[in-house]
Amino acid sequence: MRTMVLATLAAVVMLLGSPGEAQAHCDGLDGPVVTDARAALVAGRVDRVLKWISAESEAEVRTAFDQTVRVRALGEPARALADTYFFETLVRLHRAGEGAPYTGLKPAGSAVEPGVDAADQALQRGSVDPLADAVAGRVQAAIRQRFARVAQLRRHAERSPADGRRYVAAYVDYIHYIRALHLAVSGGEAHSH
Repeated sequence: MRTMVLATLAAVVMLLGSPGEAQAHCDGLDGPVVTDARAALVAGRVDRVLKWISAESEAEVRTAFDQTVRVRALGEPARALADTYFFETLVRLHRAGEGAPYTGLKPAGSAVEPGVDAADQALQRGSVDPLADAVAGRVQAAIRQRFARVAQLRRHAERSPADGRRYVAAYVDYIHYIRALHLAVSGGEAHSH
């Protein structure tokens, strides 16, 4: 069921913009995790990045930070290598905390999922209303489309086994879509179907 919820959320996110190669934005060299990591190194304060990881990962991040600060003092080539080590350690542990795999740092300017970008822009603007309206509109359209399809196929479901199967496939798609949306917005477990 978690897969269905995640798939639905991914579909909603992708509906917010044109499809394209999606990258996890926290993996980017210009993403929020690395941006905070750069600021922590400049300030010499590891506490600026601890919010991105679990308490269980804190010791590893503190050690990586201390090692990075020491190696940075050796000069520019060592500094770049040390910074990358710290960024990779921090992002890897952040991704692990999300239950997601670490696939390496992505170059600055890499594609970001449209929904993630829209969510970040809403935070920057200080208003979620345009984002919420866009998501609600797309979800309503998807629900209506699935409902119309299953309602139309239902009228002919008894005509033949093939027609019945088309109806059942549309019915299952409709019910699972609604259930996944319900789970996503309620944060709870739905009753078994």
